[in-house]
Amino acid sequence: MIPTLLTSPENIRYLSGFTGTKAVILKLPKKNYFFTDSRYFEEARKTIPRDFQLEIYKKGEFKESWKKILKRHRIREIHFEPDHLTYSALKYWRKLSRPTRLKPGKLSQFRAIKTQQEIRLLKQSQRINEQVFCTIKKLLKKGVSEKEIAWRIRTIAHDLKAEDLAFEPIVAFGKGTATPHHRNTNRKLKKGDIILIDMGIKYRGYCSDMTRTLFTATPTPEQAKVYETVLTAQKNAISRIRPGITGHKAWRLAADVISRANYEDYFTHGLGHGIGLNIHESPSLAEKSRDKLQEGMVMTIEPGIYLPNKFGIRIEDIGLLTPQGLKNFTKTPKELCKITLS
Repeated sequence: MIPTLLTSPENIRYLSGFTGTKAVILKLPKKNYFFTDSRYFEEARKTIPRDFQLEIYKKGEFKESWKKILKRHRIREIHFEPDHLTYSALKYWRKLSRPTRLKPGKLSQFRAIKTQQEIRLLKQSQRINEQVFCTIKKLLKKGVSEKEIAWRIRTIAHDLKAEDLAFEPIVAFGKGTATPHHRNTNRKLKKGDIILIDMGIKYRGYCSDMTRTLFTATPTPEQAKVYETVLTAQKNAISRIRPGITGHKAWRLAADVISRANYEDYFTHGLGHGIGLNIHESPSLAEKSRDKLQEGMVMTIEPGIYLPNKFGIRIEDIGLLTPQGLKNFTKTPKELCKITLS
């Protein structure tokens, strides 16, 4: 193993359990160094595993301490997190570590395989997320705005013991649903609008994610066709995904269904992504993804079709990949649903 500098809060939490805002880890083949400042000493002392050596950031002394560790272990090369370390921070660490070289590491699958404890936390996160959605459905009334619903998602999640949202909810009414990553507006809900809600919460650090599309009037033949196409594509992918296939092949399981219905030009994003301490993790289930899907990964399955200036449909679940296939965590019904607005 090449020595690795870990700076992202998610990887630090994953390895050590530490949730403070000031820490780095130097991970070596036979030893781990945990650096924090005096504000977090007691938390770190109680939290980090016994195989970590706790070092304190001391003003004016960190540089000397760091260089002594590199020299003691004869470290000539360190891998860093290229998706987290900023350019200015990288310059600092390179200057600090000379003559040791810093190179970008391939850490995209660092947390891809989930432990049993992580799986339990992800399931609970999704359960809370679905409880929030169930309450939100009751608040979908004429005149309510996208921003109001997004705000209520936050407050209800807090009341249900979520520690935070996993991302800003997407709440789209009418033509807004045609934009996959729609930004919430003051548009008010009216009868006949299609409603798309994409939401997730954090529970003890772990994210959830779900999208549902609802109708407020009897769907037109075109709307019904698009909905059933997306639902069929999602079910096909969920039923046929297996360990060992690539993210590209998983994407094809949904894309082929959509293509046969002549909507291939309107499926404009990946099929899904890994999920854990971050909302987007390895693996990627996308057209050009070479990631190999493995048992123990937790991922989203979210095909969508978006007809410009008309409407869009997306359906998203999350599940655990097992030797038998994808075990879906998501229980909220997804068959075509018409709600009555009051």
